[in-house]
Amino acid sequence: MSSEQADSSLTDLPLVLAGPLLRRTQATEMTLWLAVTQPVDWQLQIEREEGAWHPLAADDPAGSAQLLTVSPRLHYLLLHLSLDPALPEARWIGYRLALRPRGAAAAAWCYLDDSVPGLCYPGKSSPGVILSSRVASVLHGSCRKPHHPGGDGLARADAWLRDCLDATPGRDAEVMGSDELGAWPSLLALTGDQVYVDDVAGPMLHAIHQVVALLDLPDEVLDGVETSGVDSAADLYRHPANYYRRESLLPRRRANRALLEVLFGGVEKPIFTTANAQNHLITLGEMLAAYLLSWSPVLWDWVDLAPPEALNAEQRARYAREREAMEDFVSSLPAVRRLLAHVPVAMIFDDHDITDDWNLSREWEEVAYGHPFSRRVIGNALLAYLVHQGWGNAPEAFPADLMAQVADSLRTPGSAVHEQTLDRLFAFDRWHYSWPTQPPLVVVDTRTHRWRAERTASRPSGLLDWEALTDLQQSLRGLPAVLLVSPTPIFGVKLIETIQRIFTWLGQPLMVDAENWMAHPGSAHAILNIFRHSGTPEHFVVLSGDVHYSFVYDVELRGRVRGPDIWQICSSGVRNAFPGRLLAVLDHANRWLYSPRSPLNWFTRRRHLRITPRKPEGTPSGRRLLNGSGVGLVELTPEGVPWRIRQLLADGDTVVFQRREAESRWD
Repeated sequence: MSSEQADSSLTDLPLVLAGPLLRRTQATEMTLWLAVTQPVDWQLQIEREEGAWHPLAADDPAGSAQLLTVSPRLHYLLLHLSLDPALPEARWIGYRLALRPRGAAAAAWCYLDDSVPGLCYPGKSSPGVILSSRVASVLHGSCRKPHHPGGDGLARADAWLRDCLDATPGRDAEVMGSDELGAWPSLLALTGDQVYVDDVAGPMLHAIHQVVALLDLPDEVLDGVETSGVDSAADLYRHPANYYRRESLLPRRRANRALLEVLFGGVEKPIFTTANAQNHLITLGEMLAAYLLSWSPVLWDWVDLAPPEALNAEQRARYAREREAMEDFVSSLPAVRRLLAHVPVAMIFDDHDITDDWNLSREWEEVAYGHPFSRRVIGNALLAYLVHQGWGNAPEAFPADLMAQVADSLRTPGSAVHEQTLDRLFAFDRWHYSWPTQPPLVVVDTRTHRWRAERTASRPSGLLDWEALTDLQQSLRGLPAVLLVSPTPIFGVKLIETIQRIFTWLGQPLMVDAENWMAHPGSAHAILNIFRHSGTPEHFVVLSGDVHYSFVYDVELRGRVRGPDIWQICSSGVRNAFPGRLLAVLDHANRWLYSPRSPLNWFTRRRHLRITPRKPEGTPSGRRLLNGSGVGLVELTPEGVPWRIRQLLADGDTVVFQRREAESRWD
């Protein structure tokens, strides 16, 4: 879309670009996130009883709203509302959000349930939520890459909620579904890689640049780009290397060769995957636009996916292949938007939200943060994460003075205040959080609290340092059960971790993404001691992602009189998958090499763990690792014990994980 076309059509842009996203919400609070085209006044009505709507307005003492302005055409609104009296539980609670351009008192209110097509489920007059003091069911997943051609697990989760409603017309919302469907999910935990800023399809990047122009996002001064003529975001967008060759813009001095590898993934990873960073996002405007295009269908109606003229024949062929997958992604966005408006969503970053192998080792950090260009890219991604993901997880964690700096940075990227804000975000230590559900949801930050190797800078860092592990143990004391979110599985596939260990020993941890809890002796010992401690929970449900395949292990630890009972449940990816043939080989080899009767398993026991895998029913004989896009669904007893664990696949299948007692092994 040309700038002239954008200018002529601005009056037709809808007021709401993305959202509402339902964030931390419980009986005494509601949190809603939106992206809008104008500063707005707001009103909210909540259906406390069927047909009885309770109004909240901007001047209501229970209301708290924050607005961040990026440009005259892009603003972010977070409503964090205290509710008194508390909302009822175990029933449908509708909510009606109305917006009006600020200062336009004579204008009509825009009700989202009327103005956003498809926002409400069939038979419902508004979006809504079902609350419960006890978590009976939770959705979870990670790794949503837009141009992966495997369907979208979030769209499947939306269909699941629709089926729950369709199955129970007129019944009490506490049940909300047949025995087969189960209870309405209490929350959706997105456990990492909600966006891929380091692996971007050409059509997505082309759409991003049109949105940057459409919303008039600010230009950004870029420091440290050694390619002549690239001093700003506008220069970058005009540069011949803007599509499919962005790695060529990195410094080429011998001292910075490592930078090429750690930031833009120029290293092949033959065991698992090959990093694809030719379109790595760089500017703050690109990061913001990517989120809007990933969560909402609105702006896709304003972009033209015809290939840019500057592409050569090879790039055009690749663009055409990616465009087909992107069009499928866009078609699922109305369902994704509806899902995110109906279930409280908890989020945490992993590496691709920022960049591949983010903070993998001390050497990586020294190189990446030591150069102004790579530092800016990482900082822009972290700032975009705060605005779109971190903010709604725990609004009170971000003090007013920090958010004021964030607001200034959004308007003036590349300025001194922008750099100061990035310094604060790099030092920020409250990305982790917990929600007071039953059992509590405890989400750990395994990216910025790393236990760095002291002797060898290239060795992988531990996923949590000693201080963070100590704090985690204190937060768990006295709890009978916990939902623990660790973006990377705490208990992974033994063969794959062995391969990672071998490559680390050879000095090549980046080649195999050698990040797992057991890779660092200090953090491994500490996390296992937390599990063994008598004051920590008897039931741990560990929700993880990252690895692009799904699996479930029941884990028992020696060294404690009773328990704990641990379930390592991995759901990955929402829209991603592992190379099929390679995963089949690794799955088969892992079962043979580390079977209960295998001498290799006997001689490689390390942690005194009893691992019992669960088989995904309906998969080929012997498979323990499930491949395919989808989302996990875990159902819990009142004691916080999983009684059914399933994967809802994007192709419509539902897979149950069944415990295989005969395959238990001591590790």
